[in-house]
Amino acid sequence: MTRIDMSRTNRLGYAAVIGMEAYSSKAVEKRLYELIKLRASILNGCGFCVDMHATDGAKRGIPQRTLHAVGAWQHAKNLFEPKELAALALTDAITKLGPDTVTDEIWDAAAQHFDEGELGAIVMAICTINVWNRIAISTQMAPPVDAKHPIV
Repeated sequence: MTRIDMSRTNRLGYAAVIGMEAYSSKAVEKRLYELIKLRASILNGCGFCVDMHATDGAKRGIPQRTLHAVGAWQHAKNLFEPKELAALALTDAITKLGPDTVTDEIWDAAAQHFDEGELGAIVMAICTINVWNRIAISTQMAPPVDAKHPIV
């Protein structure tokens, strides 16, 4: 069965998610937002979004080594700023929700680098990419293949 195009079949709902994206992309520093989106997409196994955010991150000037290290950030801490490490830990905790995920320790570490408004924006950003990941995975969106990136 062919999957649906949510931007066509569910315009109002899709527009609401675009609104979340618009807010998050303005409220969170660009580099940090790309790292958050890439990390959540890796955790969720969303190939479309991993491709998109690694590509977007490179276009924004994030070094390839840093983008590659997002998948194992806990073992490459020297490639990230302390506030980025705190945001990545919070991204992991919110993306992998469970009874012991968003601990006081993780929250407090993030709160050392961000004020309440910034923390709220980061939570919204993490939630937004998780929504996009679920849309992309459930509708089987795949990374584009083009002349610059042919299938090998």
